[in-house]
Amino acid sequence: MTVAVTGSTGALGGMVARRLAASDLPQRLIVRTPGRAPELPGATVVVSDYADADAAEQALTGVDTLFMVSASESEDRREQHRTFIGAAARAGVSRIVYTSFVGAAADSTFTLGRDHFATEQAIRDAGLTFTILRDNFYLDFLPALVGEDGVIRGPAGDGRASVVARSDIARVAAEALLHPGEHENAVYDMTGPEALSMAEVAHLLTEHGDQPVTFYDESLQEAYASRAKWGAPDWQVDAWVTTYTAFATGELARGSDDIERVTGVPPMTLETYLTQPR
Repeated sequence: MTVAVTGSTGALGGMVARRLAASDLPQRLIVRTPGRAPELPGATVVVSDYADADAAEQALTGVDTLFMVSASESEDRREQHRTFIGAAARAGVSRIVYTSFVGAAADSTFTLGRDHFATEQAIRDAGLTFTILRDNFYLDFLPALVGEDGVIRGPAGDGRASVVARSDIARVAAEALLHPGEHENAVYDMTGPEALSMAEVAHLLTEHGDQPVTFYDESLQEAYASRAKWGAPDWQVDAWVTTYTAFATGELARGSDDIERVTGVPPMTLETYLTQPR
């Protein structure tokens, strides 16, 4: 079996690549910048990106299974994903393990969840066997939501999300890549063990951090106005704001036992993450 891994220069893809290397599984690291690729035993580095169909097809020729981390946020991400999936199918890839978003749907409140839904459909339309990992928001991303003044601002209300650690997702991805026959055409919800509100997130960050953190529940009007100063395109601002409104709707609150069922180990809590040695 030949496995290709995308995103190895980032957090999640890097974790998966290191797990495969520790299991002595040869892998092909598909990267845009070869100098940033991790040096791992049994890994070869191939240069390509999602938008270059010819380079992607060449890079994926001879690959059986592809771990596909979603591309960086962009206005044309759906098109990039379709291009890459088409190239994978032409190259003879038979199976994709894809990192999607929990509750991915054409009408997801979180606007980027709609991109993930379109990508899932593209994988199915290409006739590929798949394992879909539908990730909730990353709990290790939450500290980045805190402003310089120690305030998390957004229209999240009292809504909750079952946030999840990237390391727990990586464990599931590695299992799906190492034991493909056990996870054919499976869709797994990657969620943490507890559904937290933004106010509770702020409390935990305060309790285990270096500064007091509070949550301010913005109105939609306030949310768009406070982000206007960055001069970002509309699609990007919509994604920023709907990160919070997805909390508010309750779409992200439902938990799943998929991580523990696949790996035998329960996912970590935010408190566990914050108290880990760094």
